[in-house]
Amino acid sequence: MFGQLIAGFSLFSLIALPVLAEDVEGSASEQIEVQRSYLGNGRLLVNDMLGDGKDRWRTASYNVSVIRGYGWDGNLPDVLGDILEFRFMGELIQPADIVTPAPGDRPYAGAWSFGLHSHYETAQGNEVSFGGDLVVIGPQTGIDSLQSSIHNLFGVDGPSDATLAGQVGNKVRPSATLEVGRELEFGDAGQIRPFVELRAGVETFARVGFDYTFGSFGQGAMMVRDPVTGHRFRTIKGAGQGLSFVAGADIAKVWDSTYLPEDRGYTLTDSRSRVRAGLNWQRKNWSVFYGATWLSKEFVGQTEGQVTGAVNINVKF
Repeated sequence: MFGQLIAGFSLFSLIALPVLAEDVEGSASEQIEVQRSYLGNGRLLVNDMLGDGKDRWRTASYNVSVIRGYGWDGNLPDVLGDILEFRFMGELIQPADIVTPAPGDRPYAGAWSFGLHSHYETAQGNEVSFGGDLVVIGPQTGIDSLQSSIHNLFGVDGPSDATLAGQVGNKVRPSATLEVGRELEFGDAGQIRPFVELRAGVETFARVGFDYTFGSFGQGAMMVRDPVTGHRFRTIKGAGQGLSFVAGADIAKVWDSTYLPEDRGYTLTDSRSRVRAGLNWQRKNWSVFYGATWLSKEFVGQTEGQVTGAVNINVKF
């Protein structure tokens, strides 16, 4: 049910952000000197009800990224800070059964994060994303109360008192992320993009992987990565149209996770893997994306991996 709330917020932002864009662009055009202005935005809804349909673990998240900069010509700038991504994300993590959790299942956790990231390209042709987020976790987010209210509204059992009593407590954690990738041509219509990622803070890990695209998706566009699934989604529209297929995989070594506290007896798996695939259909004034991602086990005692779905719909009226 929490996923339905996120879907509603997605619809609101679909309408509200383009209106905001018109206001910002209009005010910027009146300035004589060159200033940063609104360049685009992207949104991605992630929910396991759109995947394996089992409403568990990495169950729901919603990303909104707003891009500001000095302009966009289809390529990343060569200066750190010229392009800024303002990133907002809400996430719900929960045990497989929110009424009667199995002993040893992961704790309930709600989180909001607010971040600033910059994207640029080096002289060697490497694409770099670097920035940080402030992550607010626990009952202070209000996500638990929100989910309970929505479940009650629809007559569905919400998280029990026992589940909420065992949730990750109130915390505020900074988090820093660095990603370096490089696009390589792969056949007549394909691109492969190997990347490495380092993250420290709310979760600390090192990740290596790749993204593959068959079609025009992402060409001339500004792309950012969803932290949960690894799917890259568009924030500034490119020129490519038609149907595109995307895929990717990565593996991470995780040293620490606030969502799986060691002092409560949780042991992280030796590695954490993701395998994803999706389709994007792009026309002149609209686009639709759907992707599925298999997420491996994250802690010792997790019974199996899970499949979560991601969707993005863009419509320009």
